[in-house]
Amino acid sequence: MPAPARRRELGRGERVLPGLWRLRLPLPWPGVPHCNAWAVAAGDGVVLFDTGMHEPGSFGHMERAMDQVNLRPELVRAIACTHAHSDHYGQAGTLVDRSGAPLWMHPDWGHMKLAASDPDAALALRIEIAKQSGVPAEPLRAYQEARAGETYGVARLVEPDHDLVNGVVIDSDLGPWEVHETPGHAPSHVVFFQPERRLLISGDHLLGRVSLYFEYGWSPDPVGEFLRSLDVVEQLDVRLVLSGHGRTFTDVQAHIDANRKLVHERLDLVRSVLRSHGPMTAYAAVPLLFPGQLSAMSATWLLQETLAFLRHLEMVGEAKRERFEDADEPEAWSIA
Repeated sequence: MPAPARRRELGRGERVLPGLWRLRLPLPWPGVPHCNAWAVAAGDGVVLFDTGMHEPGSFGHMERAMDQVNLRPELVRAIACTHAHSDHYGQAGTLVDRSGAPLWMHPDWGHMKLAASDPDAALALRIEIAKQSGVPAEPLRAYQEARAGETYGVARLVEPDHDLVNGVVIDSDLGPWEVHETPGHAPSHVVFFQPERRLLISGDHLLGRVSLYFEYGWSPDPVGEFLRSLDVVEQLDVRLVLSGHGRTFTDVQAHIDANRKLVHERLDLVRSVLRSHGPMTAYAAVPLLFPGQLSAMSATWLLQETLAFLRHLEMVGEAKRERFEDADEPEAWSIA
């Protein structure tokens, strides 16, 4: 019997608070069926936090979600992205074209700029990292063939008009939203905090379901950055989180604690694997760290997560890697 077809997601809009709307936008990824954009009243229009991913028909879902809450793209007065991943930045170009609104984003968005401006170079960089990590030739070839010509879910490359850095404030009818830099998930990641109402637009830094992802290769220590970013959010006394995926939630401290716990559990596991099996490549470590989870679909992000944990242990002096003069020889990791 054939597997049942995956139910098609549609754009959906709903009011969360007076002057604050959730725009739920479809994604093509199994296990991650949608993302959220957040519209906040501002004068005669709205500030839009995040944009959803660009793919055929995607902007129709944005219009559908907006229409359900009596909004339209032409009412957007500013676009602010929590970070430069396709499901949060992908439709920025279309929205800028439709509304004329300025784009706000963190200046450290090179990880997306390369992918959107030169997909071949971005793919070559991923292949080189995978090769150094010990991925065999055949999976590398299959990955390269499958990803050739990939558009990365971005309508068009659009440069930010304003930088989102610590101290910047975006005004709205609900009051000012403070920008706090929260790298780790991505070097471009920020959150927006409304202190009077204790609201946090969290992007992918805090999600309702505890799930880790690190953009490897664009900053010195994504895992350490993520842990420090949890400290930043912990100090804000947030009451309600408006996250990049899933529903709103209020048990903020429990989510912070759960993320810390998962990171430290994974680090302990990496240490144990290196003690028992090192020296070893990052690729060889993946099935030991994530038994039963490795597949053609999951391999990329599981390898990135493994590299990020190894890099963190290297930064704190607990792991070391051996690089060989032969460029075709992969790096080997061991306990320091």
